[in-house]
This record gives sequence, structure tokens and C-alpha cells, in this order.
Amino acid sequence: MVKTMGQTLPRPGLRPFLPDDVPVLAAIFVASIEELTGEDYTEAQQQAWMEAAESEEFGKRLAADLTLIATLEGSPVGFASLQGADYIRMLYVHPAVGGQGIATMLVDALEKLAGGRGAKSLSVDASDNAQGFFAKRGYVAMQRNSITVNDEWLANTTMKKTLGAPQ
Repeated sequence: MVKTMGQTLPRPGLRPFLPDDVPVLAAIFVASIEELTGEDYTEAQQQAWMEAAESEEFGKRLAADLTLIATLEGSPVGFASLQGADYIRMLYVHPAVGGQGIATMLVDALEKLAGGRGAKSLSVDASDNAQGFFAKRGYVAMQRNSITVNDEWLANTTMKKTLGAPQ
């Protein structure tokens, strides 16, 4: 248990992805985009981004990657996926549990797993609102990208961290 302002919060857990998780992870994905990205992306961009959760590809990507689920009291509250040995494809945390260390726990685990897979560095295409989080963890911006998602252009930044380097 973690104590915060007199409240005892449940300690988050980690577990592997299961195919039955797809609907709840899609809901976390949508809530995260809807509530956390409004300052950086237009409504049309957010809508195009959220539509990815409605496709069959969403579940296929989660299953193809090494996907970890963060839980609170057994319920999924966030997820992250490692594509191959060295690329964080997804990191989403439900806004209701933002600031409780869930994203940090997920990325810590992916960094350890990537290192265990022999990766010397880890990269991510960070959304504008996630850049600060990754920068604090030692990720360095390498390049800006413009990608098309459902006919909308979205910007992100490729960031990279050398594993085993001091933070």
C-alpha cells in the first residue's frame, strides 16, 4: 500500500496481456486520448487516433508485441507494449489514475525486458503530451514525425534512450 495525503492507495500490479483484455484496453486507450491530449491535438486528430481502437488491428498489435497490463486491485488501468527488442509501441494509462506512477512502472518494466532481450537502446514515437514524461526518464528527442492516421496528420517525436545509462 502507498500512503498519499492520509489515504492508503492500493499498490499497482503488472501482468501479461491476455486476448480477453482487448475491450478494456481499447477503453483505456480512448479515455487517455480523449482526456489527456486536447491541448496538443485537434478534436479531428483525436477522433482519428481513437478510431484505431475500433479496428481488429488494435488487438492484433497488442498480441504481437510484448504487452504488459498495469492493474489496481486486479483491474487494468494502463498498458504498454514492446515491439521487437527495442521499440515502445504503446503506453496508455487511464486518466483517473494519472500521476500515481503507473506509466513509470510500465516503462521501467519494458526497459528491463528490452535490456534482457539484448537491446542497447530503446526508442518511442512519443505524442506531444508524452514527451515530457519520456524526457524525464532520459529519452532524447531524435526527430519530429508527421504521420497519417485515418486521413488526419498527427505529429510525434522519435525519442531514444541508451539502456544502462544513468538517468
